[in-house]
Amino acid sequence: MIEGKITRISGPIVFAEGLDGCGLYDVVDVGEKKLIGEIIRQSKGKATIQVYEEDTGMRIGEKVVCNERPLSLRLGPGLVGTIYDGIQRPLKELSEKSGAFLLPGVHTEPLDLNKIWHFDACDSIKAGAAIKPGLPLGTVKESESITQTIMVPPYIRGRTLASFKGSGDYTVDDVIALTEFDEEIKLSQFWPVRKPRPYADKLEVSEPLITGLRVIDVFFPLSKGGTAAIPGGFGTGKTMTQHSVAKWCDADLIVYIGCGERGNEMTEVLTEFPELIDPRTGRSIMERTILIANTSNMPVAAREVSLYSGITLAEYFRDMGMHVAIMADSTSRWAEALRELSGRMEEMPAEEGFPAYLPTRLASFYERAGRITSLCGREGSVSVIGAVSPPGGDFSEPVTQHTKRFIRCFWALNRELANARHYPAIGWIDSYSEYAGEVKDWWEKHDPKWWTLRTEALDLLKREQRLEQIVRLIGPDALPDSERLILRVAEMIKNGFLQQNGFDKIDCYCTAQKQIMILELMMEFYTRSLSVIKGGCPLTKISALEVYEEIIRIKTGIPNNELDKINDVALHLDKQFGELESIYSKAAI
Repeated sequence: MIEGKITRISGPIVFAEGLDGCGLYDVVDVGEKKLIGEIIRQSKGKATIQVYEEDTGMRIGEKVVCNERPLSLRLGPGLVGTIYDGIQRPLKELSEKSGAFLLPGVHTEPLDLNKIWHFDACDSIKAGAAIKPGLPLGTVKESESITQTIMVPPYIRGRTLASFKGSGDYTVDDVIALTEFDEEIKLSQFWPVRKPRPYADKLEVSEPLITGLRVIDVFFPLSKGGTAAIPGGFGTGKTMTQHSVAKWCDADLIVYIGCGERGNEMTEVLTEFPELIDPRTGRSIMERTILIANTSNMPVAAREVSLYSGITLAEYFRDMGMHVAIMADSTSRWAEALRELSGRMEEMPAEEGFPAYLPTRLASFYERAGRITSLCGREGSVSVIGAVSPPGGDFSEPVTQHTKRFIRCFWALNRELANARHYPAIGWIDSYSEYAGEVKDWWEKHDPKWWTLRTEALDLLKREQRLEQIVRLIGPDALPDSERLILRVAEMIKNGFLQQNGFDKIDCYCTAQKQIMILELMMEFYTRSLSVIKGGCPLTKISALEVYEEIIRIKTGIPNNELDKINDVALHLDKQFGELESIYSKAAI
């Protein structure tokens, strides 16, 4: 045990001496209340400590005790469905000990040490068996939706099981196996939050993360193992977009990190998620969700580590062969915590006061995403979706600009769309996805028309934006019918495809098949309209067609399991345009 004493206090940053022999990022107990801290800088026994709890009332001269281990998470059965703070303290247990407000120095175990779990051992695992890091030893059914694979921890040096208890009922602290070096293997393991978990091989991304949001899945897709950012000013819908993705995406597990956000937003998650039914399992969505709440009223230092805690939890389940999605809301509040801590340490500030190492820290977070082959040979992935809150919606500020360097999917929220109650307010002009070409093969297996429809629709929306500038100057009547048609069809795409009602039982989630069917009808409407216009048909007659509104109403009027009804709309479209084509027989493309 290494002991030192406090020499200086600057908010959540504490300076201490006498800590020779301590390692960087070692955990320390700070002061009489034994607050959790982490050594973030060290030189000749003098250490700079980041305290993750409220240190009001702490005095110079109080004792600092080093635990001689890095800040680590406990990983094992009992994680799913739990809400933690930034350093993996379960908030339910903390509230039982200290009440509604967190008291400094109140600690509790991250996993229930008394709960009994049934462990089903693999048939091939016996005493004397050869082992290696990542080898599956058995499984524990954590919930109806999640079954954990108990694996040999990556840090185990032994290659043979000296003993193995086999199937049975155990707590997370019970030893189920010993190696030839007397290393203990339990149902749970520890892993440092700042150290990426190892894997066998990194794979190319090729399969989209289906979110049920049409503007994302079709126009700006995110792959499993990809990285995305949702930048937008206050009130543009960052949190609601992340909520929707977390509810409906086809990931096996969701890790939701509320980093520096308001408490009411996390309360919304806590009240809504248990009531939501997972469409894949028919059970509560909380059975595949882990929540990390480090709200704006909690100690700022813990905000800095909360992202690493979330990504570590995700990597643990990824190693079992699961596809995990992380919602980080928001990385701007995390960067602000870095700025405050950097200022307390009197470091030279960079742009807008942020530390010069901000890009490095952002990279260390986003680069832990990816699709991999785990040590046990299974394929898994971690997808990261980070919200960015630029002040005043200014995308040129440092956090947004540096984030763009490390992500490949940019869902830019538009203030004008949000003010018009067009949600999700993802602007189709400023947004982009570099994954579109990589998920093209997957989409074409499901519908070969995906790439063509996507390209044509995006081109139409861009042409509409240019025409809108002309309309503002001279009005729509000065345009020919062929260009006014672009405005009309773009309005159809925006109202009937891009806009989505999260409170509508049908429209809150849209299957990939339904998405393509809707967009195909819209583009067919445009193609056939253009044809009859060239034959002399006025736009007013096309606008008066009943099928125009029918196509827009598909999103809310036809459930995902009744897609045959869309074919009825297609027949209606063919009939109505057939009548126009018979009148304007000169139509030619």
